[in-house]
Amino acid sequence: MSLKKKIIEIRDNYVINQVKAAQLPEFKSLEIRRYRLIFYGRVQNVGFRLEVTELAKRLGLTGFCNNQENGSVIMEVQGQFDKIKFLVAFMKSLKRIVVKRVDKQRLPLDFTEVGFVSDDED
Repeated sequence: MSLKKKIIEIRDNYVINQVKAAQLPEFKSLEIRRYRLIFYGRVQNVGFRLEVTELAKRLGLTGFCNNQENGSVIMEVQGQFDKIKFLVAFMKSLKRIVVKRVDKQRLPLDFTEVGFVSDDED
């Protein structure tokens, strides 16, 4: 295994363990929403998509996230509004990730969607 692959493996294991250890609050809102969120800053090559995907799955959210050519990450996410707010706040709080701006657009619900997926990891 190359050094680069070993470093990515270590980072990915760290990210997965961090998500598993995250303390989730009690969510009260049952309102379901869907958003397109675009994250700007240092959000590529830092495990951002893996962390979003693992946390979204843990929260029971659906959607996807993908890297964009301009260095941003686009995410569409659907689920309980409080859980979506928690996911965004959690991602903004991480030290190895620098979210400088998040553009948000509310979308119609997609009742056919199942699960949360990401494009290939870095």
